[in-house]
Amino acid sequence: MGFALSAGVTGLQAHQKMLDIAGNNLANVNTTAFKASRITFSELLSETIKKASQPTASVGGTNPQQMGSGVGISGIAPNMAQGNIENTGNPLDMAMEGQGYFVLSDGQQKVYSRAGAFAVDANSNLVDPATGFTVQRIGSTGEPEGFQTAGNNNIKVPYDVAMAAKATSEVKISGNLSADAELTTPNTNVLVSNQMYTTNNGSAATVATKIADLDQYSGTLTSGTITIAGLKPDGTAYSSNLTLAVDGNTTLGGLVDQINTVLGSNATASLANGKIKIIDAESGYSKSDLSFAYSGDGTMKTPGYFEISTVGGSEIKNINITVYDSQGGPHVLSGAFVRTNASNTWDMVLTSVSGNVSSITSANRRIEGLEFDATDGSFSGLNATIGDTAQFTVTFDHDLANPQAIELALGTPGQLDGLTQFAGNSTAVAREQDGYEAGRLSAVSVNNEGILIGAFSNGIKKQIATMQIALFQNTSGLESVGGGYFQPSANSGEAIATQALTGGAGSLHGGALEKSNADVASEFVNMIQAQNGYQANARTIRIANDILRELTSLIR
Repeated sequence: MGFALSAGVTGLQAHQKMLDIAGNNLANVNTTAFKASRITFSELLSETIKKASQPTASVGGTNPQQMGSGVGISGIAPNMAQGNIENTGNPLDMAMEGQGYFVLSDGQQKVYSRAGAFAVDANSNLVDPATGFTVQRIGSTGEPEGFQTAGNNNIKVPYDVAMAAKATSEVKISGNLSADAELTTPNTNVLVSNQMYTTNNGSAATVATKIADLDQYSGTLTSGTITIAGLKPDGTAYSSNLTLAVDGNTTLGGLVDQINTVLGSNATASLANGKIKIIDAESGYSKSDLSFAYSGDGTMKTPGYFEISTVGGSEIKNINITVYDSQGGPHVLSGAFVRTNASNTWDMVLTSVSGNVSSITSANRRIEGLEFDATDGSFSGLNATIGDTAQFTVTFDHDLANPQAIELALGTPGQLDGLTQFAGNSTAVAREQDGYEAGRLSAVSVNNEGILIGAFSNGIKKQIATMQIALFQNTSGLESVGGGYFQPSANSGEAIATQALTGGAGSLHGGALEKSNADVASEFVNMIQAQNGYQANARTIRIANDILRELTSLIR
């Protein structure tokens, strides 16, 4: 009877543990990323009543006679299977699909978790708001931009950091330049000063307005000179009558007359709505350009450059794109491709830039010699003999000491990844540029690789940080320390730091959480089994007790 009683007791104890585990699993059925546990039983050491014997020549062998002493708990292990992923709509909620654990730190030690309900604290740290533990990062993502601090693995979500403006340094252009289209009548090149001359604080000046009375002049004008530099329609430089004398009685009409003397038969100057306009004498392809400079009494603001209101040529394709200066100020850059007189060759000319432009360097406002292959229409590059570069140079009023160079990406020579020249319409456009205005972080999301992406108020997206993911050789060997956290044990192996979708780690889902993998139906079945087992062992004890009572009654 002793064996029955002791075995029954072990059965009660084991099935009580089974019930405890099922109860804990059910209690955590809605706990984020909870991993249900399971219990396994094994019989205790058996007592050998009679040992086995081997066969002899006359009789066969006998089996051992053993009696078990009950049941024991051989193991309680977590079920590390994937839980269902549920969308939450909160961009800072994260769920791992596959292998891997989030890494958090309290400043002294690291813990590991599958629960990714994160938030941003008052110091801009990404944390588990339930404990304040900071989420850890890996790599140098976000350090060059100042979003993250080198040497500190805590993830910062920089809502309080402004993104500095970036001046445009490159404009990408692609599309077709027609190989056969022709205007019915070739355009005549027209230059218009980017500056409007005014008087009486804003009224357009006329040909009768004296230079000394212009809003653009300050001081007392006795004598001064205006120096003209520029190119004739054929591209040669003006070389005579370039210094114009002005005094207190010189009018804009008189200035225009002197300009016409410089231009000669090449073009005609006039004054239209306070701006100096210059029209080529002949239509067609033209390289006309002018610039003014004043010296003498007082100060006089002269046109920073002449806009090309009409580009001369037989086939022109205009383009426009917004670019940014060093302070993030937007400017509409307008240009035009114009077919030259050489076959399969085009120029790109900067026609105007909106806003406060001090000057556009004449030598860097026309890109000459864009050549195309006559056979396949691919871009061949710039004519090496001309030696031009695909770059414009613009000086803005706020930063006179630093002219801004804007490179044009026209495509790879010999390829069809940029400009082309096929028959049909001209479709070339400026597709994108790399500048932007200043902005502040307005939204954060995470991609499948665990990279936090920041969307800024200026429309720019930047990589903020990379989530650190830990892998273990034996995840079932991790020790739970409460709060959904785990720590390595002697049998789990050390944490291997990586990022999502790298080195065997799973993918990361933003705006989602992993649900508990505890199954209600299975746990109810386990509870029934635990109850049945408990009742059966209790019955064993009861029967053994009844037999012992019956035995003791024999002496009565």
